Amino acid sequence: MKLTVVGGGSTYTPELVDGFARLRDTLPVEELVLMDPAQDRLELVGGLARRIFARQDHTGRITTTSNLDEAVNGADAVLLQLRVGGQAARLQDETWPLECGCVGQETTGAGGLAKALRTVPVVLDIADRVRRTNPRAWIIDFTNPVGIVTRALLQAGHKAVGLCNVAIGLQRKFAALLSAAPSDIHLDHVGLNHLTWETAVRLGGPEGEDVLPKLLGEHGERIAADLRLPRPLLDTLGVVPSYYLRYYYAHDEVVRELRTKPSRAAEVAAMESELLALYADPALDEKPELLGKRGGAFYSEAAVDLAAALLGGGGTPYQAVNTYNRGTLPFLPDDAVIEVQAAVGAQGATPLPVHPVDPLYAGLMAGVTAYEHLALEAALHGGRERVFRALLSHPLIGQYAYAETLTDRLIAHNREHLAWA
Repeated sequence: MKLTVVGGGSTYTPELVDGFARLRDTLPVEELVLMDPAQDRLELVGGLARRIFARQDHTGRITTTSNLDEAVNGADAVLLQLRVGGQAARLQDETWPLECGCVGQETTGAGGLAKALRTVPVVLDIADRVRRTNPRAWIIDFTNPVGIVTRALLQAGHKAVGLCNVAIGLQRKFAALLSAAPSDIHLDHVGLNHLTWETAVRLGGPEGEDVLPKLLGEHGERIAADLRLPRPLLDTLGVVPSYYLRYYYAHDEVVRELRTKPSRAAEVAAMESELLALYADPALDEKPELLGKRGGAFYSEAAVDLAAALLGGGGTPYQAVNTYNRGTLPFLPDDAVIEVQAAVGAQGATPLPVHPVDPLYAGLMAGVTAYEHLALEAALHGGRERVFRALLSHPLIGQYAYAETLTDRLIAHNREHLAWA
């Protein structure tokens, strides 16, 4: 089995490689190709990746290359984890929206739109080259904004599934709180990428006992603290929202916070420099503790499970993924990309039936789905008017004066990445 990671020079990659090494019985990788245009980073990450495999007695071969066609040739699956514009672009995404009084974040709001506009054309070019070289390969997208990028891939006819680590992170957290094995915890996970709610926590599978009321009753304070939302709100909702919902439920509070502390992008950039220095040490043969602070917790386990299921080798039977709606949520278009539990196999991802969704969540999902449609139109076809329409439709923006100013700033800060600007 050959797997290719596009964006293999990311500091995330050792987390992924560690998972491939530990879980080789689930996903027997014979060749792992790390592809990245940043040759200096790629060599550092590739060296550590080989040492991780060696330490864990993995017999698979790890190669590095900056040639995309060479990297994807013959691959069974291609995992996308790229960041167009690097951390410098992320810093801009987190900065200029704040100047207008809106959340500055890399996956939602105006910053998220900027990232989508930079990313979608690049990802589609990569996917076209994968299809020309190896049309049978699956594309697993971990590149944000996952929902919009996955929709672009599916709309273009690619064999693609989107992946996020929010659900698996909550599953592991709940399992620890309940003193249960993670495999015994099934989440009723519903929504869009970075806009999800856990409406039930079931023991034993999709039809198991719902222990969410018990979980909130016994551990509500801790869960609320982790989400940085008030406990009474969770009691009122009766569900566990993802931490991204704080941008909606406490928007103004978040804006005030972000204006008074260093940006996450600046923190990550400093962390990446330190990580790359660690990776350069030839004695290091395991992922360093610092990597746990970089983000992407349990990313490797989720990626292994998904790749194994798509390639017919195993994995868990039900996984939270991003795929076409196709009637699963009747209040959304069939071609909307939703994030729900699905049965995953060689044929792709088939969403499991979802219990009726409270209008409180359905309304927000519908609004963000409309935004994602307009965002994809802007990413595919360009133009100031399309950018403005997407921003005006976003629930975190919604005012024409904000949308006008944000449109101009988005274009000004991203001109080098926008072919039409």
